[in-house]
Amino acid sequence: MVAHPKTQTPDIIIYPDSDGIPMADNTQQFRWIVTIKETLEILYANQPDVFVAGDLLWYPVEGNNRLCQAPDVMVVFGRPKGDRGSYQQWKEEGIAPQVVFEILSPGNTGIEMARKLLFYQQYGVEEYYQYDPDRNQLVGSQRKDNALVEILDMQGWISPCLGIRFEPGEETLTIYAPDGEKFLTSVELAQQRDVARRQVEEAEQRVERLAVRLRELGVDPDEL
Repeated sequence: MVAHPKTQTPDIIIYPDSDGIPMADNTQQFRWIVTIKETLEILYANQPDVFVAGDLLWYPVEGNNRLCQAPDVMVVFGRPKGDRGSYQQWKEEGIAPQVVFEILSPGNTGIEMARKLLFYQQYGVEEYYQYDPDRNQLVGSQRKDNALVEILDMQGWISPCLGIRFEPGEETLTIYAPDGEKFLTSVELAQQRDVARRQVEEAEQRVERLAVRLRELGVDPDEL
């Protein structure tokens, strides 16, 4: 009997959907991540080719499942919306996230953040924003040639990709959408919605009272 050599099957590479690191270390960091991510989702809700994600593992190179980062928030222009377990760039027409946000916590180290900057620089990020809410420090970087270069003055800086404006204040950071509306937390959005709803209800009640008064005077408001 002739012994036939076994056919070598290529190893199947698994790209995990989680790195085992929690999304946030505290409530403040989590609130900032959610506020930025959700507001950007709202801004681009009607643009099917803009993908926004939070804490999603990004694998830039096929075949290397150890080379990855999970930006707190990332925005990708040119890719469809939809659920993903991870962002595998070679399956996304090779398009890298253009904008990345990192919200710092006390547990972040200088070495860790330096490595993230180098990763984002090497793999194509156009704009990188890093905010430390505890120290109220905002650092922005923009790609020039092949490097992410620090933006020296972030006061009033408008993101070239997103059109949003950053206004660092004495106590906190305020971000404005292109239409001038502030980025709001989900609670603030709900409060704003409730105020608008009450204003509509009050206006409807005033109209109804006016209609009743006109009928008392013998005037049909429907004919006006």
